[in-house]
Amino acid sequence: MGTYIPHTDDEVASMLAFLGLDSVDQLFAVVPEALRLQRGLELADGVGEPDVLVHLEGLADRNRARSDRLVCFAGGGAYDHEIPSVTRALAGRSEFVTSYTPYQPEVAQGVLQAIFEYQTMVARLAGLPVANASLYDGGSAAVEAVNLGVAASGRASVWVSAGIHPHWRQMLATAARGTGHRIRTVPLVDGVTVWPDEKASGDDPPGVVMVGYPNYLGCIEDLAGARALCDRTGALLVVGADPVAAGLLKSAGEWGADVVVGEGQVFGTTLGFGGPYLGLFACAAAHVRRLPGRLVGETVDVEGRTAYVTTLRAREQDIRREKATSNVCTNQTLMAVTAAIQLGWLGTSGLVELARRCARATHYLRSSLLALDRVEPFAHAPVVREFAVRLPVPAAVVVERMADAGFLAGIPLGHEFEGGGHGLLISVTERRTRDEIDAYATALAKAVA
Repeated sequence: MGTYIPHTDDEVASMLAFLGLDSVDQLFAVVPEALRLQRGLELADGVGEPDVLVHLEGLADRNRARSDRLVCFAGGGAYDHEIPSVTRALAGRSEFVTSYTPYQPEVAQGVLQAIFEYQTMVARLAGLPVANASLYDGGSAAVEAVNLGVAASGRASVWVSAGIHPHWRQMLATAARGTGHRIRTVPLVDGVTVWPDEKASGDDPPGVVMVGYPNYLGCIEDLAGARALCDRTGALLVVGADPVAAGLLKSAGEWGADVVVGEGQVFGTTLGFGGPYLGLFACAAAHVRRLPGRLVGETVDVEGRTAYVTTLRAREQDIRREKATSNVCTNQTLMAVTAAIQLGWLGTSGLVELARRCARATHYLRSSLLALDRVEPFAHAPVVREFAVRLPVPAAVVVERMADAGFLAGIPLGHEFEGGGHGLLISVTERRTRDEIDAYATALAKAVA
C-alpha cells in the first residue's frame, strides 16, 4: 500500500506563492508554539491491504461482545432481532443508500413516499395522528419531546421516571444545562414508577411527565396514573415506548400520551455499537407546529397525480430563528426507509407474532432462571421481552464468566438502580432458540455458583 499524498510539490508551491509565503512552516506560524507537535508522528511503514485486514480482525476478535461470536441476550435499547433477506435487499438498493436529503421533491418522489409510509406506520404504532420523518436515535427523540412539552405547557419542570433509559436521562440532564429545564427523577418501587402527589411540587408543577412503556427494566407501567397526573397539573405526557411491545400492548396514544418516542433500531437495523440508529417520534395533532425535524406530506401535482412533499421543517434555517422549535437539521432517512420495509414485510399480524415469540421466550427463560438457587426477580411487575434478575454475585462478574461460555449475558444495572450491582438486565428476542435459552440457563447456573 503506497503513501497517498494529495498535493504535488508544484501545487504546494503555487499555493504558497498565491498566499505570499515562502514555506509551509510560515503557513502554520499562526499556530502557537505550545500547540505544535515538535516531533514526527512516528507512524509505521505502510503495509499491504490484506495485512491490514488481518491485523484489524485480530483486534476485533479481542472484543468479545461481537454479535457473531456470542449468543446475544443483551438489550437495554439495542436488540438482536431477525432481519429478513427482503429487508436487506430492498434497503440496500442504491436509490436509498445513496439518496441525498430530499429538498427537491421533483427528483426525490420515491424517497419521500417511503418516508411518508414510514411516518404512517410509526403513527399507527404510537396510536397518534402525526409522526415525523425520524430523528437520530431514541435519546435525541426524548430530548426533543421534552423541548416540545416545555414549550407547549409553558413550564420548565420535567418529571422523568427512573424507568426511562439511563442514557436518555443523561442526555436530558445534559440538554437541561443549556435550556434551563428542571429535571426531577421520580423513583421506581418494585420496578414501576410511583408518581408523587402533585401537591409535593409546591410552586413548581410539572410541565412534562415522562415514563417508559415498558420501562428500562422491562416492566409494564400503568400509564393511567401518569395520564391522571398530567390531567391534574396540565402537563404533557411523553411516553418512551418499545415499538415491538406495541404488537401486544394497548398503544401509548390510546392511554392518552401527547408525545410518543422510541428507538427504531429493532426494525431492520443491525447492532452497531451505538449507531447509526433511528429515533421514533409521534405526537397529537395539536402539537404538529412544534414537531422537530421534518414532516413529509401527501398531495397532488398540477395534473392531479399523487405527489409527496416536505410539508414542515420547523428549524432555524427554514423559518425565523425566534420561531424555530428545534435545531434538528435532518432525519435518519436510510434507517427510516429500512424500518418501513421491515414493518411492511411484517404487517400487523407479523408484528403481533414477533411480540408473542419474544414474550414467550422471555417468560420461559425468566422462569428457568428464577428456579435457580439464589437468583431472584429484580422486580415483580409484568414484562414483555426484557427482565431483570438479582444475582448472588456481582452482575459484571457474571457477564465476564458468561462471555467465556459463549454468551453476551445482558447488561449490569449498576449504580443507576438501588441494588443494581447484582442486577442483570436480560433480553430475549425471536432469534433465540430453545436450545440457546436452555444452554444460557445452564451456563448462568455455573456462573453464579
